Amino acid sequence: MADGVITGFSARIDPAKAGLGICALVFLSVHPQSWASFRGQISEMTEIESCRITTGEHDAMLLIRGDEVGAIHDFVIGVLAALPEVKSVETVLVLDEVFQRPYLLPSDLPPREPAGAQLGMTRFTRANPGRASLSG
Repeated sequence: MADGVITGFSARIDPAKAGLGICALVFLSVHPQSWASFRGQISEMTEIESCRITTGEHDAMLLIRGDEVGAIHDFVIGVLAALPEVKSVETVLVLDEVFQRPYLLPSDLPPREPAGAQLGMTRFTRANPGRASLSG
């Protein structure tokens, strides 16, 4: 604990047995100038299990739970989407929670061979030499 790697201890709860059998991921887009306010508000919402700031189409991903789909809907539409900091909301219901590791350490990662010089699926294909020039 002295080096900060272990940040605490907690119990593992089965959400379904605790009465929270519905899980959803909520993807939010936030107005750029309102991040401080957004973070402050959602950190106080006990309905949110976790929040991750993301890249890509959305700015944040929330994991929320409820006892029924209606409770998820009411929270997403009535609370989250109503925040002035929120531009858009997309909700995905989780059908099955396969696993969640309580932690992951660098020593848990298997060694992987580098992919080499290939960059994604990009490849260069020359134009047909008999094709008319585009320059005129």
